[in-house]
Amino acid sequence: MSGETDLIKLYSGRILALAADIPHLDRLENPDASVKKRSPLCGSTVTVDVKLHDGRISEFGQDVKACALGQASAAVVGAAILGATRAQVEAARDQLSDMLKKDGPAPDAPFDGLEVLIPARDYKNRHASILLALDATAEAMAQAEQANCA
Repeated sequence: MSGETDLIKLYSGRILALAADIPHLDRLENPDASVKKRSPLCGSTVTVDVKLHDGRISEFGQDVKACALGQASAAVVGAAILGATRAQVEAARDQLSDMLKKDGPAPDAPFDGLEVLIPARDYKNRHASILLALDATAEAMAQAEQANCA
């Protein structure tokens, strides 16, 4: 019974509110790159489209088919992503992973809203879903930069 109570606490009102209001849910028509990532454990998927200008995200779209935790993560990422550099996205991804897996601090601003997911540390089967948005965005940025250099 305690595990069930902990799971209910995990899905806090703040997480559910974020999951219900994900920014940038429209896919881009002519993205510089698109990447789809899937969590093999739970089947959650996130597809992101990016357009870059001067090494920063100028336009962003995402299609999120994930649990509430993955949706909440995508919501925080979507709210903070415009203007971000690849280095910021990769740092946020690494910090989020450390927050979940190594009890590290929440990611730096502008992705510090991901601290809402600290209670998910104990749910290792949810970590991949939570990381999808940043994983996909970092990979899409790398592809876009490579395509723009070619």
